[in-house]
Amino acid sequence: MYRLSGFADEIDASLSRQIEVLKKLGMEWLECRGVDGSPLIEHTMEEAEAIKARLDDAGIRLSSVGSSIGKIPISDDMEMHFDLFRHTVEIAKLFETKNIRMFSFFIPKGDDADRYADEVMRRLERMAEYAAKHDVVLLHENEKEIYGDIAPRCRKIMERFHSENFKAVFDFANFVQCGQDTLEAWEELKPYTAYIHVKDALFSDGSVVPPGMGDGNVEAILKDLMESGYDGFLSLEPHLADFAGFHALENGSIGRNGRLTGEEAFTLSHDSLEAITRRIGWI
Repeated sequence: MYRLSGFADEIDASLSRQIEVLKKLGMEWLECRGVDGSPLIEHTMEEAEAIKARLDDAGIRLSSVGSSIGKIPISDDMEMHFDLFRHTVEIAKLFETKNIRMFSFFIPKGDDADRYADEVMRRLERMAEYAAKHDVVLLHENEKEIYGDIAPRCRKIMERFHSENFKAVFDFANFVQCGQDTLEAWEELKPYTAYIHVKDALFSDGSVVPPGMGDGNVEAILKDLMESGYDGFLSLEPHLADFAGFHALENGSIGRNGRLTGEEAFTLSHDSLEAITRRIGWI
């Protein structure tokens, strides 16, 4: 069975409000990225302990630290960033999760990403070795404009580093926004994938839409995931604040100026995923 998690900072910056909506939806897991307006990984350990106590009281656990590690230009100095990475590992330990979401560095716009492959691999190798030493799992997310934005380069990363401490996140919408066919990406990356980000997008303009309403082949891939015996997290990442689609209109859930509130967007993503999992018998 899958376990449902999500980026609750898209509900609201306030952790109290995040907890309120997660509990309303019956969710027990959180992919923690932002807390009370600041990234979790930028909080001190003392602050992080207080955050964990609040989550413990609510019965909510972390599926992953939704970090921004590796989401800096490849030309930026690595030493300060590596200090933040070390702190992120300690945060993960505190929250009793092994999972840390991360990236493979922004490539200068218009440049050939392969020119930077050696430097990307050097930096990732240093982080991978540290992760193995500290028994955490780095989950590389495919993201627009980083080295690992399309499936062939994600696969190069995985062929080099895949292990118990280095695995792949599969994000449907990010691939669509890069012009990558998700079925082709899935065939390349399925053996390395250990975590799923649930959002969808359109090839036509890159806009994010509820799961199953875009070009990400979400239902087909989730069906294959189910049939393969996946036992891991599906993590909601709505990105739907500006969505004004038919179902939202039909349900009367459009907020002011045609924008969804954070709760409406998160709930729409939740309900859309639930509809898919019902159709394929995974619920």
